[in-house]
Amino acid sequence: MARLPRLCLPGIPHHLIQRGVNRQPCFVTDTDYAAYAHWLDEYAKKYSVAIHAWVFMTNHVHLLATPASTDGISLMMQSLGRKYVRYFNHKHERTGTLWEGRFRSCVIHDEKYLLTCQRYIELNPVRAEMVDAPEQYLWSSYHANALGKPIALWTPHTTYLQLGKLQNERLNAYRALFDRPLTGATLTQIREAVSKGLALGDASFKASIEETTGRRVSPAARGPKPRAKEEFLL
Repeated sequence: MARLPRLCLPGIPHHLIQRGVNRQPCFVTDTDYAAYAHWLDEYAKKYSVAIHAWVFMTNHVHLLATPASTDGISLMMQSLGRKYVRYFNHKHERTGTLWEGRFRSCVIHDEKYLLTCQRYIELNPVRAEMVDAPEQYLWSSYHANALGKPIALWTPHTTYLQLGKLQNERLNAYRALFDRPLTGATLTQIREAVSKGLALGDASFKASIEETTGRRVSPAARGPKPRAKEEFLL
């Protein structure tokens, strides 16, 4: 099945995933993580992409970002990918590709799903049983969103800022969100949207995106169920 063309809509948050080829590690040392974060910050600013949340796992990366232009995310990821691959191959004495094809992405309804997606991203190390709590994982935006650590890469989304007028109010409210576990249905919905390039939002949001772009962002309707095998044995 042909893959749907990627959407990049200015002013709308996008959830991005990029994986290492064959699920192999794309980070080995702390210096690798730091280098990736540095160049992500550099190219995000160069191409006017606001980064709201992230987690750098051993063999993949999650980002939550809002572009200012239709090509901002693609330009950022292409530049970052080339720069980091050259660095990684030189440092670790390897050749060839590092990433598993092109990155995957989906658009997100900020009012209803943005903070849920942030929690999904920042809880990745917990679900992977790498740590017991999100604050224990260094390479995550949880330290900015929940603990107030100043990080140059981070740009808070307006939905996050609406959690409180003062920083302490926002931090407390954000941490409280993590007291409620994400349901299995929510996890499935987020994963399906980003893996298939759909939209994460309610029906009206999806309808609005489809009307604006002329592109399907909802799961395709399932066809009729085939008749049972024994029905054909007549």
